[in-house]
Amino acid sequence: MLRESDHVKIVTCVPVTSANEVRDALGKSGAGQQGNYQFCSGSYRQIGRFRPLKGAHPAIGEVGKLEEVEEEVIEVICHKDKVGEVIHALRMAHPYEEPAIDIYPRYEVE
Repeated sequence: MLRESDHVKIVTCVPVTSANEVRDALGKSGAGQQGNYQFCSGSYRQIGRFRPLKGAHPAIGEVGKLEEVEEEVIEVICHKDKVGEVIHALRMAHPYEEPAIDIYPRYEVE
């Protein structure tokens, strides 16, 4: 039997050079707590692609130029009560002007 969890999964991608800083901010703000463990996360590498438009202030690349960046995708669980605080901390630590942040529902198996 499945039931909706009290936790969600938060996923973001960040340049590899900033991954530890973002992961630390996530953990300090309460994400990644699972039972008797803190700062739990998973990650994998990807190539992020984007073209900054006029008015953008890119941390990497130039306006109008297609860019490729080696990124780390970071996944953490987060209690629903802490999502606002965690997303704020993620945005403060993230170098991108507009970081991609996905929040997924989770289910528990009973």
